[in-house]
Amino acid sequence: MNGIRLSIFDLFKIGPGPSSSHTIGPMRAARDFSAEAARLGDETLSRAARIEVSLFGSLAATGRGHGTVRAVLAGLLGMEPENCPPEFLDDLAADPDRVREIAIGPARLTFSPTSVIFDTERRDIPHPNTLAFRLLDAGGHGLFEKEYYSVGGGFVQWKGFEPPARGEPQYPYATMRGLREQLDTYGPGLARLMLENESAVTGASEVEVMAGLDTVLGVMEASVRNGLAAEGVLPGALGLHRKARTLLTRSGSKQREADRFIAELCACAFATAEENAAGHVVVTAPTCGAAGVVPAVAHVMRGRLGLSEQSIREGLLAAAAVGFLAISNATIAGAEAGCQAEIGVASAMAAAMLAQGMGLGARAVENAAEIALEHHLGMTCDPVGGYVQIPCIERNAMGAVKAYAAYVIASVALPAHHKVGLDEALKTMLETGRDMCAKYKETSRGGLAVNIANC
Repeated sequence: MNGIRLSIFDLFKIGPGPSSSHTIGPMRAARDFSAEAARLGDETLSRAARIEVSLFGSLAATGRGHGTVRAVLAGLLGMEPENCPPEFLDDLAADPDRVREIAIGPARLTFSPTSVIFDTERRDIPHPNTLAFRLLDAGGHGLFEKEYYSVGGGFVQWKGFEPPARGEPQYPYATMRGLREQLDTYGPGLARLMLENESAVTGASEVEVMAGLDTVLGVMEASVRNGLAAEGVLPGALGLHRKARTLLTRSGSKQREADRFIAELCACAFATAEENAAGHVVVTAPTCGAAGVVPAVAHVMRGRLGLSEQSIREGLLAAAAVGFLAISNATIAGAEAGCQAEIGVASAMAAAMLAQGMGLGARAVENAAEIALEHHLGMTCDPVGGYVQIPCIERNAMGAVKAYAAYVIASVALPAHHKVGLDEALKTMLETGRDMCAKYKETSRGGLAVNIANC
């Protein structure tokens, strides 16, 4: 039986916002191109004069607002998402017209704003997030080129891409139904199954996996706390004010406890989403654009609900299971299926995390995830001005609230009466995304992006 061979840390990647497909993916692609070019040899590199980058599809349509150019430049300068300081990206953004020198072996190459071509006309692209790098000589003749596809969540592929060789999962599954069968047959429990599969696939010890989960949860919590402490206007032309701190402080004046809880949950989601919009470090969960949902829920699990760190870790493992199924059977890319693939999947992951962390069984975990995803079906991706701000930030808050509601419904309903499975919801999401008009898939050519002024 063929099983999912993804690593938990393929899904939960640490890096700068505002968009995993438009910043983390392109940065990885640029870093890979630089490394590939360095292996060409001194004879070829001695003739190299400059690098040219073409952006297609959604990258061309919204790459300016999403910070794609600075991400590409950072990658060419040797940065990787996990260790790229936000200050480095801020410096690149502060002087976007500067001609930069990029060193690849003996070559000293120039890179300027004119080095990036926003090709919005080409239609015959393998993926909506396609970008191509070319190494050119002084006469503009090509010495080396490579095409990449930023497929969502910071994942990058290219022509001839082969997944990295990995071990066989201890409990192989490809669908939610297959996962249920493994749980019913061998009974390790969902969190334990995910943990043992991670070790089998990657070779990491249980101690190493748990330490990795703690790192991810630590970065998530830091993004919430940093966002709650920050004030001011977010970068970009929209002039959007941060709201997270205001939501949190003003929620204290609410007389109804239920209102205070919802306001705090929303404030936490705003906090990380605003940090992402500022280009600061977040965790893809499953993407940067949806990075506020899971951290907000984890924060209230820790604080408001008083759950132990072990319960939250186990919840994160359940969230990973849902993310794996979405990646393997549908998509997590807004450019492919709209915001249902980003906020919808994030909400499903957060609902599963809550259900698992609160000690519910695997069927209730699935039901919580399915309910959350089902009620995001059809959601378009229509970022105003190409920025991951309106409506993205508020959608993170709504995704967190729906995740909590989905968990509550699943916790009190009778599992046997639930009619829709997660597999069916994921299939429906993919089909809906394929039917969705292209202008509603992260192009800023439809929806709110054209019906409100760019502030």
